[in-house]
Amino acid sequence: MPTFILSLNWTDQGIRAVKDVPKRAEAARDLAKKVGVDIKEVYLTSGDRDLVVIVEAPDGNNVTKFALALGSQGNVRTSTARAWPQSEFQKLISELP
Repeated sequence: MPTFILSLNWTDQGIRAVKDVPKRAEAARDLAKKVGVDIKEVYLTSGDRDLVVIVEAPDGNNVTKFALALGSQGNVRTSTARAWPQSEFQKLISELP
């Protein structure tokens, strides 16, 4: 199943209620299931992004639904990237003309 990396930044609303993050994380897992996304890992990060979420989904449409629904709650802004594991990208490279 394809892997996606979501980079999240808290909004002003989201950071003001940072103590609610455990409850929001559980709600996000429920939301993900509803749209066909499996959350594999969630990381608090330093640097440009506040959180990184690794997910798997049948395709990008599921992940887009998840990111839009999550963002519409007002606590985070999302950026999404498709990720290929080494075995898959090596196969892609081997098939180049």
